[in-house]
Amino acid sequence: VNNAGVGLVGPLESASGPQVQRVFDTNVFGVLRLAQALLPQMKRRRSGHIVVVSSVMGLQGVVFNDIYSASKFAVEGLCESLAVQLLQFNVFVSLVEPGPVNTEFERKVLQEVEKSEFPGTDAETLRYFREVYLPASRDVFDTFGQSPQEVAQAIVSVIGAPRPPFRTPTNPLYSPLLALRFADPSGDLGVRTFQRLLFDLGPLFHLSLA
Repeated sequence: VNNAGVGLVGPLESASGPQVQRVFDTNVFGVLRLAQALLPQMKRRRSGHIVVVSSVMGLQGVVFNDIYSASKFAVEGLCESLAVQLLQFNVFVSLVEPGPVNTEFERKVLQEVEKSEFPGTDAETLRYFREVYLPASRDVFDTFGQSPQEVAQAIVSVIGAPRPPFRTPTNPLYSPLLALRFADPSGDLGVRTFQRLLFDLGPLFHLSLA
């Protein structure tokens, strides 16, 4: 079970090389290295199951979470490619995809964000981040946030399944949002919908969450 993860929130211009490297080292290369270490023995015995805690941000990019989303998209691509090959060896790959989860992980990320200066970011972007994104993010956690126990139970269910599913989103409240991604192959529908909700219809967005 690959559960280690780190987050990075904020304007892309302010993200340093070491910060980006740290996210990918943990979220992507950690998964890759563990798979490389375990696959030979799983293939030899023709039995095994790799469970990776991904994120809905591996399916739908979220504003000001560019680096974190990119790392989870990478994990999704890695695992989808592996899953096809490994079925030949009776080895399963499963992605568990939570949305927001009310843990210390999230609280620490937001605490760091509130203290950060974000050097190199223009004033307008910084205003959008502080005055639009952060309040909306808190509302999303209050509305959609799951408990760690709910996510843990989803992982246990995947592990115990006779034929483990490849993808398991843990939060059904996210299904309509994820559906936008698959409703329009061009991707414009999802991008423009989220842009309007967050930046043009901010009060309506907060009201709809409430």
